[in-house]
Amino acid sequence: MVGSPVLGRLGDALLAVSLAVLTTVFSLQYAPDGWPPFDATAIVLTGVVYLPLAFRRQAPWLVLALSCAGYTAYAAQGFQPSAIVWGPVLAFFTIACLKPPRAVGACALPTAVVWTYGSLASGVLSAEVCVGQTAVVLGVAWVFGATIRELGVRNRRLAELTARLREEQEARARHAVTEERLRIARELHDVVAHHLSVLSVQSGLASYVFDSDPGTARGALDTIHTTARQSLEEMRGLLQVLRISPDGTEMTGGPAGGPAPGLERLDELVDRVGAAGVAVDVAVRGARRPLAPGPDLCAFRILQEALTNVLKHAGAARVSLLLDYGPEILTVRVTDDGGSGEAPRDATGGGHGLIGMRERVRMYGGLFRAGPLRPRGFEVMFTLPLVS
Repeated sequence: MVGSPVLGRLGDALLAVSLAVLTTVFSLQYAPDGWPPFDATAIVLTGVVYLPLAFRRQAPWLVLALSCAGYTAYAAQGFQPSAIVWGPVLAFFTIACLKPPRAVGACALPTAVVWTYGSLASGVLSAEVCVGQTAVVLGVAWVFGATIRELGVRNRRLAELTARLREEQEARARHAVTEERLRIARELHDVVAHHLSVLSVQSGLASYVFDSDPGTARGALDTIHTTARQSLEEMRGLLQVLRISPDGTEMTGGPAGGPAPGLERLDELVDRVGAAGVAVDVAVRGARRPLAPGPDLCAFRILQEALTNVLKHAGAARVSLLLDYGPEILTVRVTDDGGSGEAPRDATGGGHGLIGMRERVRMYGGLFRAGPLRPRGFEVMFTLPLVS
């Protein structure tokens, strides 16, 4: 009893008309002696039994009542037994397919009485056989109808579960896209903030000493040129991750413009910060060991952000950077002696720098700590797993 509603109604109409026509033609052709002729009354009652079946899904109770009434009237007129007996059974079977067991049981008894009366009225079978035949036929119809109903219920539940699963998959996909965009946003923030901070400091220095110290100004311009080129390269690599297709939709997974930066580029980062006027002392404890690509990029970006914050907020400061390679983890500590030691280092600029650092480290199972030092300075410390 499942499928397209339109096809179901058409099928029911075709079934009802076919049964009415076939029963009428058969009864007109087969006219045994001793029975009243199959006249117009019999044809009308055959229509009353079968034609309502066209609406058996829309009004099952009314269809059962009409079919039983037509069959009772047909049997009371003493017409010959024919295929008309199956009308009430089909109506009862429809209710068994559509309604719960309690409702089916409520209509089983009157249907059985009508069917038994029709069998007895023919005078062909004994009472015991009529009762047994009725019980078997209606019992089979009930069992098959209940089975189809249960199958329909299971199919609906399966469809609901499939729809919920699809919604959950779409939600996970949206979440994954959001996480990827947030990751790219953090990358863009780190690249842009660091390089623009260096450009700002160097351009100010070049402007300040342009006339009095041309050599220093020229060195500052060289640093600006190098920093701008590196910034463009990193930006190009990041933006290729989100390529724009010709129809304007986003496609992820594009090829990167080059290898992602890592701790092997730490010297370049330190040189740029030093050229901007902040001295960085780098110390390494333990034997250098590689990190996985993800944690390696994470360490570089956090150091980049921490040194950028020094440029932006600490003024003329000196930075100490310690890389401690332990047996299984890398501990990185960045401290400076600038600032007041009171306000959070990223109090200006939206306050997202430390949040981004913490999220990056947490993503790879590390620990993160950042806060002011007394009486002056600021500390950033984090750990990351080493490649075993």
